[in-house]
Amino acid sequence: MASVDQIVDILKEKSRPDNLPGMKRFGIDTSKALGIPIPELRKLAKVIKKDHALALALWETSFHEARILASMIDDPALVTREQFDSWVQDFYSWDLCDQVCGNLFDRTPFAIEKAIAYSEREEEFVKRAGFVLMAEYAVHHKKAEDEIFLIFLQIIEREACDGRNFVKKAVNWALRQIGKRNAILRTYAIESANRILSKECKAAKWIASDALNELARNASRTIN
Repeated sequence: MASVDQIVDILKEKSRPDNLPGMKRFGIDTSKALGIPIPELRKLAKVIKKDHALALALWETSFHEARILASMIDDPALVTREQFDSWVQDFYSWDLCDQVCGNLFDRTPFAIEKAIAYSEREEEFVKRAGFVLMAEYAVHHKKAEDEIFLIFLQIIEREACDGRNFVKKAVNWALRQIGKRNAILRTYAIESANRILSKECKAAKWIASDALNELARNASRTIN
């Protein structure tokens, strides 16, 4: 079993400082980054396999890629509510938020509970995490009941006027992914989007217009 120091040494060897400017252009906070592409981290994760203790240790290093790698190797069955809250509080960049939620947190027993709770939080990346969890849950949990997503749609409508870039994009993402699950949820998502469109705020109009365009294209592809 590899130690955290050994893994950090490997990450430093794979460091690509030339990638940092490109990451910055995509709005990624590179202050703690090594510039390692995600596919390289996934390859390393396959070698390491699941290791909860190592994941916790990697998170504590604070390296950007070490934390993303931690989300890839951790075992969702061993994640506690305390770890969930602690890691989310450490989010400082949209890609870290999305990777951790999509690789790990949406597969835990607390995903729905935390998505709802975080959607009410004020901190930008904590709130983003709530809606990323909704989007990722819609993608990964094929057998989940529609009722779960109807609850999510109510929250999406409620929070659609948050104009912060990383929040509104996650709200939009959640709305689109829910609408693409099946024909019934597409109908409900379109109804939600139309109600959001009527709100007197710029963020809501962007969220709704973008979602309606994609859901219309998705419906057309399904029919054809």
